[in-house]
Amino acid sequence: MGSVYKKTFTKPVPADAELFTRKAVRFARWKDAKGKTRMARVTTGKDGSPRLLIDSETFTAKYRDGGGAVREVATGCHDETSARQVLAGLVQRSEHVKSGLVTQAQDQVIDQQGTAIGEHVTAYVHHLNAKGGAPARILQVESRLNRVFTDCGYRRLNDLSGEGLEKWLVERQSEGMSAATRNGYREAAVGFGNWCRRTRRIIGNPFADVPIANVKADPRRHRRALTESELVKLLDVARRRPLLDTQTLRTGKRRGETVAKVRPEVKARLETLGRERALIYKTLVLTGLRKGELASLTAAQLDLNGDSPSALLYAADEKNRQGSRIPLRGDLAADLRGWLADKLTAAQDTARQRGETIPARLPGGTPLFTVPAQLVKILDRDLVMAGIARKVKDENGIVRIDKRDGRGWTLDVHALRHTFGTLLSKGGVAPRTAQAAMRHSSIDLTMNVYTDPKMINVAGALDALPLLPLYIKPQVQEQKATGTYDSGPLAPTLAPNADESGIRLANAVKAGDGLTKTAGSLPASQVPVIKQQKHPLSLSDNGCQEKRAMRLELTTFTLAT
Repeated sequence: MGSVYKKTFTKPVPADAELFTRKAVRFARWKDAKGKTRMARVTTGKDGSPRLLIDSETFTAKYRDGGGAVREVATGCHDETSARQVLAGLVQRSEHVKSGLVTQAQDQVIDQQGTAIGEHVTAYVHHLNAKGGAPARILQVESRLNRVFTDCGYRRLNDLSGEGLEKWLVERQSEGMSAATRNGYREAAVGFGNWCRRTRRIIGNPFADVPIANVKADPRRHRRALTESELVKLLDVARRRPLLDTQTLRTGKRRGETVAKVRPEVKARLETLGRERALIYKTLVLTGLRKGELASLTAAQLDLNGDSPSALLYAADEKNRQGSRIPLRGDLAADLRGWLADKLTAAQDTARQRGETIPARLPGGTPLFTVPAQLVKILDRDLVMAGIARKVKDENGIVRIDKRDGRGWTLDVHALRHTFGTLLSKGGVAPRTAQAAMRHSSIDLTMNVYTDPKMINVAGALDALPLLPLYIKPQVQEQKATGTYDSGPLAPTLAPNADESGIRLANAVKAGDGLTKTAGSLPASQVPVIKQQKHPLSLSDNGCQEKRAMRLELTTFTLAT
């Protein structure tokens, strides 16, 4: 059947305890912190020193479970009769398992019901850490689980219910929480439920059927891409603004002129800071790296001297935890070589001044950039100075930065990654190649989320459709009837220019084809000849290695691979 008993444990004998023997049994007598006299038996520890032998205040039940294993379960009862009632229930459960009324999995679930929900959340967080998840992401999941379980009043696993979570999400929706954020809370709860099911803490996931909010019906933030001219202004302002912030405007006869009140060494430091910020923006735009991924790059992860310069992104620093090798365009690699060379020169000068050993190269762990934690605030000020954003006052008189365009789409640091994806599509890069460059698992994410439709020349693409005239000359009809009319290709093969400045007019026709767009158009002899020429779909698909200026900077070129 089983038995109940009180466990014993040992603890050191207090220094002021009195040791004595009674009926061949050693005892110790002492006063506790409240001045109460206490007495306990004394035993000998493993090291030969005397130790107090203390009985537990509650009973423990010992029995054989349905699988035949001997188990000890704390009853939490101070009374022996109550403890035996708990034992009887445990024995009854084991008999149900033996008879097949309850499975062993269900029996294990019952054992987990008495544990506080916070202990299960802690165990789940340990599991996520063991998997190697991102610390910031794990912290967010833990915070969301604690908030949901506290608000819903979940104290034990058997309290979990999908209905309670649905009600909580509806309340948050009424408070203005976005669909994306609500889905984040649901995702954390579903992940926790799946883990509890796998570890046999619950039979099924109670949150599995909680509906997902429609993000498209409740958009809160659409990131737009920066245009080519805006990028040129942003890089220029980012490079100059640290020094400009220290300058003041003159008054009087030389009103409007700026004067800097900084020492030469401070001026050099500010110019270096501006150069670093401009390089940060340029690297984000030309690689598609996320801010955290860029901040993790060190000198040892860069290969800038080979035929194919690249940066190695470690798996622990990448969002999908897979690791990637990021290709670097030639002009960007040259900028980074110069940046690291200047950092080495500065390190050598510092070592020379301190009388230390002059390094021949930068240590491998030297960060490529010092990426500020509040880079978005720096970007906001750069956007305002570049004329891309503006300062406005709300109804409360609080000044804020308006970065939205006419569609309500906004800009932030991650919008530079959107700019990278949009420029790839605008440049004619194949969708599958753009997906690989963006390191996306879904082509839909690349094309529909990270591509700004405003910068894609849809109107120019319509010119590739065939000409559909409403009027045909009689001689042309006669030629068609006799089969001597040559209509030529169905659609012109000219693609719109990348800068959208060469969009052909809708009434353009081929010279000599005998067709006009509408009645009254110019005769074919007076229509300019449009040369038929095949253009590459993308630089990479046709192996084109030619580089052409994109006007991001004087030395910036488009992707050649």
